[in-house]
Amino acid sequence: MKNRIFFSFLVFCFLFAIVLSKAFYIQVLNKQKLLAYAKSQFFREVKEYPNRGNILDRNGNPLAINVHVYNVFTIPKNKNAEYYRQLHELSKIVPELTYNKLKSLVNKRTRYTWLGRKISLNEDQIKKIKKLDMVFIESHSQRVYPNRELLSQTLGFVGVDNTGLAGIENSLNKELKGEPQVVKYIRDAKGRPIKYESRAMELVAHDVQLSIDKDIQGALESYLKETVEHHKASRGGAGVMDARTGEILAVANYPTFDPNFPSKAAQEHRKLAFVTDPFEPGSTFKTITVASALEHKVARPDTKYFCEYGKIKVQNHWVSEAESHEKFEWLTVADILKFSSNVGTTKLAFNLTYPRLRETLDKFQFAQKTGVELAGESKGILRFKAKDKVMPLALSNISFGQGIATTALQMMRSYATIANGGYLVKPTFLKNENSQLIEENRIISEKTALEVTAMLEQAVSTGTGSNARIPHYEIAGKTGTAQRVSPTGGYEGYISSFIGFPVNVTNKFVVFAYIEHPKENGYYGNKVAAPVFRKITQFILYKKKGFAQFARYDAQSNKTNLDEVQSQQASLVRSYGPGIVPNFLGMDKASALELAREKNIILKINGFGVVTKQSIPAGTPLSADGNLRLQFEAPSYVE
Repeated sequence: MKNRIFFSFLVFCFLFAIVLSKAFYIQVLNKQKLLAYAKSQFFREVKEYPNRGNILDRNGNPLAINVHVYNVFTIPKNKNAEYYRQLHELSKIVPELTYNKLKSLVNKRTRYTWLGRKISLNEDQIKKIKKLDMVFIESHSQRVYPNRELLSQTLGFVGVDNTGLAGIENSLNKELKGEPQVVKYIRDAKGRPIKYESRAMELVAHDVQLSIDKDIQGALESYLKETVEHHKASRGGAGVMDARTGEILAVANYPTFDPNFPSKAAQEHRKLAFVTDPFEPGSTFKTITVASALEHKVARPDTKYFCEYGKIKVQNHWVSEAESHEKFEWLTVADILKFSSNVGTTKLAFNLTYPRLRETLDKFQFAQKTGVELAGESKGILRFKAKDKVMPLALSNISFGQGIATTALQMMRSYATIANGGYLVKPTFLKNENSQLIEENRIISEKTALEVTAMLEQAVSTGTGSNARIPHYEIAGKTGTAQRVSPTGGYEGYISSFIGFPVNVTNKFVVFAYIEHPKENGYYGNKVAAPVFRKITQFILYKKKGFAQFARYDAQSNKTNLDEVQSQQASLVRSYGPGIVPNFLGMDKASALELAREKNIILKINGFGVVTKQSIPAGTPLSADGNLRLQFEAPSYVE
């Protein structure tokens, strides 16, 4: 009895399992059929993004914007009379889509078919097309760069899928692009297409405001192009940085490209080489060596070095001055920078030693990326580590900017440190004018920064940077004429450069310009690059009111107010007869030097700014030796 019951139970379980498996099979089959059916009804899925965020300059001027274009399509499955009537109606609404053209597109097709892509339509046309139930329209945002080549290498461009492929468009793509909504087109039971939208939690696309000043950018690009073409150079670059905030106010390389048509440009013209390509900085790097020597108290501005009559032997290699006729004997550190002496800088570096120089280079963050908001930034090249035993010839080369490679951006930041009193700032393409200098970012003392600034002023007023002078302004800067590393190896041609800043202004800014491989009309930095610096800086000082004011000092600074100097001397004549001391009070260095040359007076100069004292009063006889000492101090304006 028990066996029969057990056997019956097994039979029941077996039959029940068959029933369950059949039911499961039917369910799976039905699900597959359902999916197949759904798939057969689905014919298109589109991701529609919100309008890509605009890119604006610091004053709100548009640099990258969107325009709406439209794609028109159809499903030519049931091509009845009504279908062709709607095609005919579409040709009337959009004349560029002729009826014959539309018929040829759909006659041999039964599936999804484009009728027109990226078409400009007005609101009236859009409303009329939406009334045609056999024709579909979808909005498409097209990126436009209204200023064409302006700032193109920084802005970059986008691809067909609304994704940034280069420049700021790429590095800030997430903020600019936002999140899409998914749009699906399916068929109803009668085979008619239906548009279905599915929205997820979406992030709105955001505008981006850059630190760039469109006016300064336009002037910079114009002067850069003019210079590159005048000297038949391979290319050139220039940039402007706010020394306090690190904001990049303008930057470009030339040749450039139109981001509205990126495929038409060579790839090398689409990148911002100012940030991506390192090069040997040449004599502009001597400023860093001098700053390191002062900071480590190896030398003072008036420390003298014997410069070997223009040539010194280092490891069986002769280190010479840039010009064979320069037979320098004793030069102070200030004069070494002023006259850009390779021999003097070499001797200074030997006293400094590589470990201490490297300590300074690390503080300036050479051989490190600045972290600016642009992909492809180079960190530069510095072969030797801090603990390496660096041979004398290698140390000599590094001291005056050979055997080390930096980006133009790194050099511009290093001079911003000198201009702002010793603080390392972070370069940025984003507007950040409220950024403050903080003590933890100080990398050199204010004393060192001021001493180096005074030396750089001499380099412009009476040294190698004469073509950078600007009337009524004290300019601190340095020339560079570095050998250019050839793409095929070795050296070929030069990179001419100039970097500096106006001293007596409220808002300090640094300008760097370099011209690569000039083939005509000279190649020295003072001849080729200094004029570009001067034109850009003049534009900013004369056209941009925020920068043109003279520097202010507080009551404790004990500086003579320029207005007082000028008012006190307004009634006095400037020049007297032969042998009589002229009135130099209130004059800038360039003007004072010019007047001294006219009168055969030998000037001894202290300080920078305008003349506040002269050793012999105006209108009295000149001393027998013809010498006159002038005291210069930075002026201040009181509002």
